[in-house]
Amino acid sequence: MKILLLEDDVVLCDVIEEYLSEKYEVASTFSANKALEMIEKERFDLFIFDINVMGSMNGIELLKELRSFNDATPTIIITAYSDMEHLKSAFGSGANDFIRKPFELEELGVRIENIKKLFKMNDALELDVDVWFYPQSYELQCADETRVLSAKDAKILHYLVQNAHRVVSSEELMQNIWDFDSMPSEATLRSHIRTIRNAVGRECIKTLRGVGYQWML
Repeated sequence: MKILLLEDDVVLCDVIEEYLSEKYEVASTFSANKALEMIEKERFDLFIFDINVMGSMNGIELLKELRSFNDATPTIIITAYSDMEHLKSAFGSGANDFIRKPFELEELGVRIENIKKLFKMNDALELDVDVWFYPQSYELQCADETRVLSAKDAKILHYLVQNAHRVVSSEELMQNIWDFDSMPSEATLRSHIRTIRNAVGRECIKTLRGVGYQWML
């Protein structure tokens, strides 16, 4: 699991990063603008944003901009504010959780574990009868046969399953699966979709021409 931490309190940033690095891969920055640059170049599984940070945006404004570009990465907002308006603003901008300073590192760890559970980042997913998908190991268990998907195929499959309640556009898939500087062509994306269908079944993914894809199982 790869986490991006945005926190401009140098001491707190170091403490949180050291704690999280025991279990996760962590990248950190003090600036919202730098965080945006990092997100354009790398893919993260979780964002942890403080509200008051350096740069032309605060943490909530950064999250709002990311959500406007269909970046659905789970996000925890941390802040020293205790008023209801900042809480409403955080969730209204697309935050998945909110934690107030000062907090115990263990509490942050518990909230991360809850995010992982909500977004099924650890657990095996039952895709169909006798078909299980393990997102972290990219494994697909079909009856007595185990197949290992490529990293990209596994991430596309996981994203579609997580968003099975709606149609996901090609643009959204590419923005959330690939790094900014390595965006694929539509033909490449279709090739990945075809490979997933061959592994799970053609009926598993519905194509809505000119709109996107939807998980159907």
